[in-house]
Amino acid sequence: MKLILLGAPGAGKGTQAEILSHKLGIPTISTGNILRAAIKNGTPVGLKAKSYVESGALVPDDVIIGIVAERLAEPDCKGGYILDGMPRTIPQAEALETAGVAIDCALSIEIADEVIVERMSGRRTCTNCGATYHVVSAPPKAEGVCDNCGSALTIRKDDAPETVKSRLEVYHRETEPLKAFYEARGKLKSVDNQPSIEATTAEIEKALGI
Repeated sequence: MKLILLGAPGAGKGTQAEILSHKLGIPTISTGNILRAAIKNGTPVGLKAKSYVESGALVPDDVIIGIVAERLAEPDCKGGYILDGMPRTIPQAEALETAGVAIDCALSIEIADEVIVERMSGRRTCTNCGATYHVVSAPPKAEGVCDNCGSALTIRKDDAPETVKSRLEVYHRETEPLKAFYEARGKLKSVDNQPSIEATTAEIEKALGI
């Protein structure tokens, strides 16, 4: 199955992508993780992307399409994949189609802006391995410490409330139109965000028929 997850920043796309990845046995391709790795490693793409990411702006299409196409060419993507955070705009969606990237379904997680601002202010990210936690809904075993590698947890700059509001404005303007784009192709499915991660997963599984 080749999936795209749509939804505002903080809608839970990354968490649900991980759950679906295990269930379906296909990799999650998170543009955020690919970009953060490039930024951390100081690659040319990473340096180019850094200023955009930190201000909450969109990274240019040529950078995104390049790293995604490279990743999808790897052997583990032959049986399917989940694209998380890509495409973000209609031109990106068109560029993916032009590049021959096939999609079976675009799944949109619907959530109110005020819920997102509250949710993201509690998010914590590992400075080393990139694992994410939430102080309320998915806390680490020890406060401020990553369960996976024991490194310190931090609040990412793009999780600060002012940046979140800026990212939501960008989402509504640039990314939300993708719902109509995929609906016109008969590939859109929508689910409402639920009070728990498990309940949202159940809704997604029902929508996908898995």
